[in-house]
Amino acid sequence: MVQAKDIRQISYIQAINESLRYELETDSNVIIMGEDIAGGGEREDFQDAWGGPMRLTKGLVGQFGRERIRDTPISETGFMGAGVGAAASGLRPVVDLMYVSFFGVCADQITNNAAKMHFMFGGKVKVPLTIMTGIGAGTNSAAQHSETLYSIFTHFPGLKCVVPSNPYNAKGLMTAAIRDDDPVIVFNNRQLMGLRFDDHVPEDTYTVEIGKSEIKQEGTDITLLGIGFTTRVCMEAAQELEVQGYSVEVLDLLSLSPMDEEGILDSVRKTRKIVIVDEDYPRCSMATDISALVAEEAFDYLDAPPKRVTPPHTLVPYSRPIEALFVPDKEKVISAALEILE
Repeated sequence: MVQAKDIRQISYIQAINESLRYELETDSNVIIMGEDIAGGGEREDFQDAWGGPMRLTKGLVGQFGRERIRDTPISETGFMGAGVGAAASGLRPVVDLMYVSFFGVCADQITNNAAKMHFMFGGKVKVPLTIMTGIGAGTNSAAQHSETLYSIFTHFPGLKCVVPSNPYNAKGLMTAAIRDDDPVIVFNNRQLMGLRFDDHVPEDTYTVEIGKSEIKQEGTDITLLGIGFTTRVCMEAAQELEVQGYSVEVLDLLSLSPMDEEGILDSVRKTRKIVIVDEDYPRCSMATDISALVAEEAFDYLDAPPKRVTPPHTLVPYSRPIEALFVPDKEKVISAALEILE
């Protein structure tokens, strides 16, 4: 048991950076590539202070050099293909796809090469590729830099997809991704990146198992299921619902592919009600997929239909006040929960 005085709180960005640094130190096959992650230029002070637009690689080029921390041209197709080739050749590359909306430029490399090479070569080729990418609205970054889109990648066999929700599981999932012999995409929500949580984040290395969900708090009246940032929204909604006398279970999905189906169904069988909170577009989304799973596999346990809380089926607005209406928030979650509780 970690005592309060021993709790080590770091930001989400620091947690990812620690994972990257440790894996670079302990495995010479680990490299990182992406646009502007080393800061450009030759000034060492600037390189150490930079770390890309998300600051995830801050200080790494100064320690490991430009052979292993590689700035790339603005060509997602080129550097993603280089990452796939490096992985197939024995390295463990981490490729920074700055925003998930940019995936269309390099989709062929991800879905047609990275996802399929192990299968098409009869298991003789491993592709230990890690892709990290930014997701999420709420930062006033407009339609091309604010999408979530993780559901698209779960459609393809051969890709593993994880969505951390706090610094502890961000560090553990990133480490697990780098050590995995399959392609893993780590979706980092930008609203979480600068935040610190009460969770203890050990200095030592550790992994969080890919494919497992986590119960953030137990309850008996309703399940609120969150993904990444929406897990935080679910926790906020749960606090207010508990004030109203309800026992609320919060399930943090963490891994979208493979997905912890039994973890979801076990929670629903206990609470008999579920609200799925998903920041991706509503059509063909994780929320829709999970709702179908619950309806098909736990129908006899349900006291009410599954409820989904998602953005509307429209592009992410640039206007900050309108963007605030777009993103799922605790009021929307509470309203959805009360519809099936009352």
